[in-house]
Parts: sequence; C-alpha cells; structure tokens
Amino acid sequence: MNHWKSFWMGTACMAWLVGAAQAQILVGQTVGISGSAAATVKESMGGAALYINHINAQGGVAGQKIEVLSLDDKFDPKLTLDNTRTLIEQKGVIALFMTRGTPHTQGILPLLEQHGVPLVGPSTGAMVLHQPLQKYIFNVRAPYQREVEKAITHLNTLGVQRIGVVHVDDSFGADGLAGALAGFKANQIEALFVEKFDRAKPDYSALAPRVSQKQPQAVIFIGTGAAVVDGIKALRGAGVTGQIVTLSNNASGGFVKALGEQARGVVVTQVFPSERSMSYPVIKEAMALAKAQHTGALTPAMVEGFVNAKVLVEGLRRAGPKPDRARLHAALESMRKYDLGGLELSYSSTSHTGLDFSDLSIIGQDGSFRR
Repeated sequence: MNHWKSFWMGTACMAWLVGAAQAQILVGQTVGISGSAAATVKESMGGAALYINHINAQGGVAGQKIEVLSLDDKFDPKLTLDNTRTLIEQKGVIALFMTRGTPHTQGILPLLEQHGVPLVGPSTGAMVLHQPLQKYIFNVRAPYQREVEKAITHLNTLGVQRIGVVHVDDSFGADGLAGALAGFKANQIEALFVEKFDRAKPDYSALAPRVSQKQPQAVIFIGTGAAVVDGIKALRGAGVTGQIVTLSNNASGGFVKALGEQARGVVVTQVFPSERSMSYPVIKEAMALAKAQHTGALTPAMVEGFVNAKVLVEGLRRAGPKPDRARLHAALESMRKYDLGGLELSYSSTSHTGLDFSDLSIIGQDGSFRR
C-alpha cells in the first residue's frame, strides 16, 4: 500500500487511513496542498515519499509502517492551526512533519509545547525557529538569513552594489529582510530600496514602476510561489532588467514552469546540494530510488523532502520499538554528527538547527537549476 495516498486523494480517504494505521506509526502534516505554495509542496512531499515508501517496503521501523496523514491548509496560517489541533488532539499523531511557512509554523508553537509534539523538518528557514531554541522544532535546513547574506556577498564580489529588496509583509518577509540588512552591513553597502507587498493580496501595480525608476542592478525578492512569480513578471514588465534573486523556498520545477519565459537567469539560493551532484551519497541514493519508483528527475524541493524524511526515520529508529512523542523527542536530540550521505546533521538540548549548508543556483535556459 502507498502510505502517501491521502496526500494526493484528499480528505475522502483520510478516515480510512487513520483506521488502517492504528498499529502503525502515524505522523501528521498540515501543508498547502492547494494555494500559492502548492507546486513546491507537491515536489517536496514527493521527495519525502521516495524515502518513506522505501522504508515501508523494507518492513518499516521496528516492524511498523510509517503513515503520513496530510491535511490541506491552503497556505493559510489559520487553517494550519486548525489542522494541527485536529492532528494532535483527535488523530493522536506521534509527530508533525514538514509544515510550510513561517507565520504558519510560528502559530502552532503553543500547541506543540502543550502536547509535547516534535515537528521535524519545517520548510522554513526563519531565524525565530532557531534562536532562541524552540524545544519541539527540529530544523533541518539552514536559516533564510544565511541565504540572503550569501547572495548579497556574492553580488558585491561581482561589483553589483545597486541592490534593492522586495519582501512579503509577514514574519517570513521580516526575517528575510533582517538577513538582507545584515548582508548589506557586512559588505558596507546600503539597500537601494526596500519595498513590501501584501501577503493575502499582492498588488505590484504601483510597486513595480517605483522599483524600475531606481534602476537596480539586482533585486532580492522575498516571498513564496505564485506571489513571487507574479512579482517578477510585473518587474520585468515595468522595465526592470537587473538580476532577480529569490530564496530556496522557491527552488522547485513548478516555480520555474510558472515563471515561463521569465525564468532564465533568475538566481535561487539553495540549502541542499545540487539534485545532480553525484559526489553526495544522499543524492545518489535519492536518484536511485526515484528511478526505481519511476518518479522522474529530482528537483531541489524533492531533495529537501528526501533529506527531511531521512531525519524523521532515523529519529523513529532511535526511539525504540514502542515510539511515543517523548521518546522521539529524546531520540532526535541524541543525533550528533549524523551522516545523511555527505551532509552532517547534529542536534542537542541546546541546538535544533540541523544543517549549515547554503549555495547559489541560477535557472538555465533548459529550466534546470545550475550551480
């Protein structure tokens, strides 16, 4: 049985899944199956499914299959909170897995604390989830702020100094902006401009012409999925010719496809090795499983899902034959210098940051992410 069926079939089969999974390990997820982040979500969960399906085919963990119950929050923080309450209080999940969005994840922190539920691999690099320590958040990816700082430093080394920032008006945007400001300071330059757009109803009709008038050499665009696609198209339509840089939350084939003719040359920061880098054993492993499961070529978002799933499974293994929330939490904190396949991850009682990898890519003419 494909234990990810609920993700693609929706609520119709969720009750069946829970009923069938009482003897199994039940993990919960609330994520934007629909909404502005849907394309990237589909790919990241596809990557996670590669590994979890593989583990289940081998008999699971300690003889128990891993079931993932996914609820669609439409990328709406209010629905994220409602879904989390359902998963924890009604479905009794042992853990949450790979939520998406900064305000979404921040909003469920009190529920995680109240019930002692670990969240593994949130798809957000917000610094607020790293410092101060959030006891029940186990980050895998590096912080967004590191991505933005690296991008600005790279641009500066190329002589690009007329750099502006466009960011979504929420906690994710504020976090990315903080990284940008730190990057400007470290490189002794100032932001050419800082513009923000509404998260719920992005409107670039006035913003794009203002940006164009500034004639930037580069624009750091901090936002998610469809909003960034529309924003880039608006900037280009207004005559902005400078380099566009966006963050790793947009590192998906779906993002490239949605950009269409505007995709070529866009720089996307990355927090995992290239999906074509055979020098990393974890990439070779993911490639082999993708081929065996006939899922097509890997994308950066699939790599993120795959690595997150490896962390989740290792935590469950260490939790013993009868895992529960507390045992899983302790097991995750026991992971020191764990080799995921060329990537070394560490947790402790004082740090839940996980990996410290960041890189830059550029979208090529063929739509691939080139390093």
